[in-house]
This record gives sequence, structure tokens and C-alpha cells, in this order.
Amino acid sequence: MAHGVRTLEAGDRCFSCLSWREELGGPLDAADADARVDCTVELWRRWLEVGTFPDHPWRWTLQRSALALKGLTYEPTGAMIAALTTSLPETPGGERNWDYRYTWIRDATFTLWSLHVIGFDQEAREFMEFVCRLFHGRGPEAQIMFGIGGETELTEKTLDHLSGYIGSKPVRIGNAAYKQRQNDVYGALLDSIYIHSKTRAGVPEEMVPIVFEQAEAAASAWHIPDQGIWETRGEPKHYVSSKLMCWVALDRANRLARDRGRDELADGWEREANEVQAEILERGVSERGVFRQHYETDALDASLLLMPLVRFLPSRDERLRATVLAIADELTEHGLVLRYRVDETEDGLSGKEGTFTICSFWAVSALSEIGERKRARQLCQRVLSHATPLGLYAEEIEALSGAQLGNFPQAFTHLALINAVSHVISDEQLGERDEPSAVFTEMRAAGAAG
Repeated sequence: MAHGVRTLEAGDRCFSCLSWREELGGPLDAADADARVDCTVELWRRWLEVGTFPDHPWRWTLQRSALALKGLTYEPTGAMIAALTTSLPETPGGERNWDYRYTWIRDATFTLWSLHVIGFDQEAREFMEFVCRLFHGRGPEAQIMFGIGGETELTEKTLDHLSGYIGSKPVRIGNAAYKQRQNDVYGALLDSIYIHSKTRAGVPEEMVPIVFEQAEAAASAWHIPDQGIWETRGEPKHYVSSKLMCWVALDRANRLARDRGRDELADGWEREANEVQAEILERGVSERGVFRQHYETDALDASLLLMPLVRFLPSRDERLRATVLAIADELTEHGLVLRYRVDETEDGLSGKEGTFTICSFWAVSALSEIGERKRARQLCQRVLSHATPLGLYAEEIEALSGAQLGNFPQAFTHLALINAVSHVISDEQLGERDEPSAVFTEMRAAGAAG
């Protein structure tokens, strides 16, 4: 802890500067400090000018999310960190405290989609290059997360000498989820490559073998139970969202292979994708016609809101529509969406958690996709009202008080915000018989997670 006292007389000026390296130096005087602040403000304004933001009341929200995502990007590698913090609790005093200072491959699809839609193609390319370096030569076993320098060992430890934020223990560093089987990683990776293929940059040649390798891995893995998108610490299950993303992997590999004239490979992956889809439709739907969390339960799970976003079924499909509406109506607290109900899910942990902000934004996008445009806008407006004064979001919101919970700020939440707000604005533009953003239209029609 650093502290000091400085007494000022009328007309005096002073400044305070914190640095983690002596060679970075600091301002020479208060005037120099002012000049540096002005220079920093101008730099970020110039950076925002590169982006493509609609003339809309929510333009500021998109810009603040863009700034947050840029701030969460590690410049030397292009990695995007999930959050800047560790062990900020999902419930004050609870044990759901995790270290999010890493890069999840799961975020890749939303990262590429969101950055391209708001016009930051350079940042999208740099992130794609980072992903390419991570998987080049690694073989078919896809690790789900990495350190921001590409580190693969993320051993989890507890710091028992620390009391935690407002008494929330344990305090963790590292994240044991890096060793889990999470079959959705294949779809996230291949969907991000597919999105990138729709830009002028196309698919880098060095990514082609990664596509083929990971598609074969998905074909082998989709039958196997896993820990799912929420990284549960209970027994592996046949999670429907994991099967869904394996379908995405095979579907996107099929499309990418056809684009390169590899029809024989594409035919095989298309057949496999059809098998995955058939099993989901046979075993993943409850008697009331709603997609279930996993094959052994009828519990709802907000990850199934991804179904319309990845184009698993046509948006008019009754099972798809019933699922989106069931989640929006039943898997909520005070209108905000939970990821699942903890008393219905064996996640290996105890205690409550808040509503998951990313799930509320997914609900906005999903409602838009099934034609519930008015409801999508109302929910979007509700979630946006819970932003901090700087337009930032943590992982969760306590629905009654509006308090931010979990690690902060969270990249995944801001990526989903861009997706949701873009959907609502596009719906408004279509309602006025104007054309929505060309980039948004292309991404929305591509079959990617937008």
C-alpha cells in the first residue's frame, strides 16, 4: 500500500502517477501530466474513429464495449483476456470464485463476429493469428483455454491466507477447467475460422490443416459426455449444447472444405453433422417440445439460446421457438436470465449465483431471431440499464438490487452485448424498410454465431 500527503495552496497543482516499471518514468510536472492525459484521450478517440457504429441512441454502449474489449486485449500476442480479476464472487461469501485472467477458445466465435461487425478488422485478425499459433501442430486434442502468452499449464491453487472479497473464500489462482473435456470447443474454434473466411482476409493457409484436424476430432468426440459449456465440476453428462457445438464444427468444416474444392471430405463431415443433429432432435427434446440441458433431465439451460444464433434449425421451427420462450419465461429472476437453476443441476458446487448477463444478452439475440422483436428490445433496454457509469459489466447481475457479481469487466459479456444490440438495431432498421449494416447482414446470414 502506498500513501502520502501533499498540502496545496491556492493556485497550486499536483499529480499522482503509479507505474510498475521504473524505466517507464512519469510526468515531469502537473502540466506534463495534463498533456499526457489529453494525449491518451485523443489516442482512444482516434482508435474509436476506425470503428463502424450506427447512428443510434445505443451507439455509446457499443463504443464503451469496444473500448473495454480493446483494454482486455494483450497487445504482444493479440489474446483477449476473459476478465482482469480473480475470485470476485458470484455470490458474496460463497465458493463460486474463479480466476478468469486467461483466454477461452469458447469466446473466439463471439470475438471474431463482434469485432468484424463494429469494424475492428485488425484486432480480429490479430486474435485469429493468436488462435492459429495456439493450435498449429498441437494435434486433435483441443485445449479449451490458455494463458494470454499461450501458456498451457494453468494449475489451480487456493490462497488460504487471504480472506477474499467480502469474505468470499477460497481465493483461487489458476483454473482447473483447462484440463476438462468440453466438446463445445471444436465448434467455437471452427465457427471463428468460418467467420474469418467471410472477410477479405480469408482463411490463412496455415489454418487449413487445423480445420481438418479439429473437424475429425469433433467427429470422434461428439458421442462422449463432457463437462459442458459451464465447466461443471460434477460427473460428465451428454450436454445438448456440447452436441450442438460439435454439429457447428462439422457443419462449418463441411462449408470450408467445399470452398476449397474438397468435396469428399465435405461429404463425410456433412453426413456426420446430420447424425449429430438427428440425435439431438431424438434425445435432446423433452416431452413438451423444449430442448433440455442434457439427455438425463428436462431442466432448462440458457446455453440452448445459441441454437438460433448458430442456425441449427430454421427460426420458425416450433421446438426452437418453444425453447427460447421457455428460457425467457421460466429461467429468469426479475426478468434477467439465469444460466441454469442450481437446484436442478449437478455442478459440483454449493450456494446460489446471480443472473448471467451474457445469457440475458443471448436471450435478446434469440428473441430477435424468432421474430419477438419488441420483446427483444425491451429485454435489451432492461439489461443495458444495469451497466456501471462507465458502461461496464461483470459476469453476473444480482437481479433484485442490480449489483454486479463475479469477475470484472468480463469480455464475454461485452461480446454478447455487441451481438444483442446489433440484432435490435438491425430489427429497427428493417422495420423502417432500410438496410441494416452490410457487415451485420453478411455475418447474420453466414450461419455463424450472430
